[in-house]
Amino acid sequence: MFPPATKKQMQDMGWDGLDVILVTGDAYVDVPHMGAAVIANVLMDAGFRTGVIAQPDMDDGADIARLGEPELFWGVTGGCMDSMVANYTASGKKRKSDDLTAGGQNTRRPDRAVIAYTNLIRRHFKNTRPIVLGGMEASLRRISHYDFKTNKVRRSILFDAKADVLVYGMGEKTVTELARRLQNGQDFTDLRGICYAAAQKPEGFLELPSHARAAADKDAFVEMFAGFYKNTDPVKARGLCQLQDTRYLVCNPPQLPLIQQEIDRIHELGYRRRAHPVHAEQGKVRALDTIAFSIISHRGCYGECHFCAITALQGKTVISRSRPSILREAESLARHPDFKGVISDVGGPTANMYAIECRKKATHGACIRKRCLGDRVCPELAVDHGPQIRLLKDLRKISGIKHVFIGSGIRHDLILADSQNGQAYLEQIISHHVSGQLKIAPEHSENHLLALMGKPDIDITRQFIRRFRKTAQRLGRKYYLTGYFLAAYPGSTQKDMEAVKDFCTREMGFAPEQVQIFTPVPATVATLMYWTKKTWPGKNPLFVETDPRRKQAQKQILTPAARTAKPKKPQ
Repeated sequence: MFPPATKKQMQDMGWDGLDVILVTGDAYVDVPHMGAAVIANVLMDAGFRTGVIAQPDMDDGADIARLGEPELFWGVTGGCMDSMVANYTASGKKRKSDDLTAGGQNTRRPDRAVIAYTNLIRRHFKNTRPIVLGGMEASLRRISHYDFKTNKVRRSILFDAKADVLVYGMGEKTVTELARRLQNGQDFTDLRGICYAAAQKPEGFLELPSHARAAADKDAFVEMFAGFYKNTDPVKARGLCQLQDTRYLVCNPPQLPLIQQEIDRIHELGYRRRAHPVHAEQGKVRALDTIAFSIISHRGCYGECHFCAITALQGKTVISRSRPSILREAESLARHPDFKGVISDVGGPTANMYAIECRKKATHGACIRKRCLGDRVCPELAVDHGPQIRLLKDLRKISGIKHVFIGSGIRHDLILADSQNGQAYLEQIISHHVSGQLKIAPEHSENHLLALMGKPDIDITRQFIRRFRKTAQRLGRKYYLTGYFLAAYPGSTQKDMEAVKDFCTREMGFAPEQVQIFTPVPATVATLMYWTKKTWPGKNPLFVETDPRRKQAQKQILTPAARTAKPKKPQ
């Protein structure tokens, strides 16, 4: 059954009350891709009576109060995305549509949803049970951070929301243990993966520059970010603390990664692959078209792209599920009454990182001074696509499955780095797992920008283009490459975007359709560079385009609309 969302559903389950109530900024869709759904199922699997209130009415207290008050805590999340990113474009315009809202109109998620929902709860439940923040918005904004909407540094969202605890990262272990300790009346302040407010700084914790300093001085902000960024690995990280007002924000070290048996169990908890019945009259949740029948094979990403928030949420260590677990999930999809025979994706943040990870990380942690990927693939990373090849072959054999697609992005540099199985993997995905086009993410063509992005040299992309074309031709497939590109990234000028256009036309053979304007997201290196206008990790001055019209003009260079664009004072 779905976790209850109404009093009647709660009573139908034989519950006279709830231990935990989750409040989320997305429609409730019961799939393992949605944080609220995962936490709800994990808590119920652990024996906690859990209910959910999705996108509560901000003007009516009856909505937030419909399930009563929980015995242990309220869990509050803005949803799968930071609410300010979900609600506004890179140009600052309000988004009209929302694939994670029933009916598709962006009318249900408030700005700064985590703060708004916490205030809503406290408005209607005085001196209530603890409020625990979690999810993307809380994780990215857990320390003082640059806020794009206001163009200033805001303090920790834990303090702005006046919540009791913040769970950051992938919170299954942390939330379950927190619930147990609250149930037993035990202290929880030593839990990994949480932040809380304290009058004194803990002994042995690294003290970051105070919020007041970080907000007033960009050099102090850089120092703060460096301390934060270097302490995100669960094996090596120190606890952090930061003076926010008269109190300290205390960030305990990150939670240890799940072991394979734990991640297998989480993904086999019997998700319904549908929107909650409470949304039945509100319309379709469009996100279901792509995630209802896709499979998560692993989590985490060691790519460490500087514009990506995955590192701050899922971590740099890739944790892969076992092949039997994934096959069991696929067999359950084949039996689902709504399944039409197509698995839309098998992957994670990057599809072809499945079962590929540095063996040293488990005991020594991620390297501080070098990266797994970047201008080259680290020789310590044993790149082998063999396990994913075998997985995909087994998935194709399951009765009732017609097609298995890879919708997640792939790292083409990993394919080139795999001398044993890289070519075989490329042949597999061209032959069976893409439909007409293969998506890669060069992001740019100019090496000085790619270095600022943490992406590989453009010659790597050129090598892959040649490999792909030869392979597709030999296999008799009229397949094409398509790519993702970023405009107005820190350091990017209109001249740089003209170079990208020339590269796409001359070497990739297409006019790109998937071009995004860079959006500063908290807790990323790229946002640090955007705010400080300096390179990372150095301190060299950096051009940053901040004018919305000129940002749009950079994007339009790669689109047909560029012919009519008339930017003001182009760079």
